[in-house]
Amino acid sequence: MIMNDNKTIISEQKLINWIDSTYKLFRELISYYKCAMMEIETKFNVLNEELSLKYDHNPIETIKSRIKSPESIIQKMKRRNIEPTIKSLEENIFDIAGVRIICSYLSDIYMLQDALLKQDDVKLIEVKDYIKNPKPNGYRSLHLIVEIPIFLHDRKKMMKVEVQIRTLSMDFWASLEHKIKYKKELDESIIDEIDEELLDCANICNQLDKRIEEIKAKAEK
Repeated sequence: MIMNDNKTIISEQKLINWIDSTYKLFRELISYYKCAMMEIETKFNVLNEELSLKYDHNPIETIKSRIKSPESIIQKMKRRNIEPTIKSLEENIFDIAGVRIICSYLSDIYMLQDALLKQDDVKLIEVKDYIKNPKPNGYRSLHLIVEIPIFLHDRKKMMKVEVQIRTLSMDFWASLEHKIKYKKELDESIIDEIDEELLDCANICNQLDKRIEEIKAKAEK
């Protein structure tokens, strides 16, 4: 990774000026991330079609995707003190393109992970399993950083995409947790109370996922 090793803290204004001055290159890079995101979406759509025949159910309920906004990219570069160059951006921020896969069952998550990573043009860069090791607030999801090729008119370019795979209940909890807490100025005592209740809800969602998995296993006997 290329990080800013000196002691100079890169200001937000410097990052904004950099994006403005390299707008064409920055826009070109973002278009490449969009292409990579579409490639990943296609891979999962194909897997969903194939695996629905093999397992008698569609393992994927929904596919969502997003590209980080320039504002979010600037904030992350500022937070991590990343030098404002296209090269350092590509080599230090791996979640500019994101694809979220919502599954029916817990077992579908790891089945889809294995199926994706078996493909010979997919390289695993990083995995964070917040299902086996949930975040302290109760957040659960499987996060993969993968690198895939996109084929441009004159060359092949390797691009990184963040893939999140989670169940319906994990997605339900994460979405509502964000809505409840996002940009709200609350007293610390209230925040502690809300955090405790949200953690309890996350544990209930986890129990629900496990119970549904057990019911599914009975139905398949």
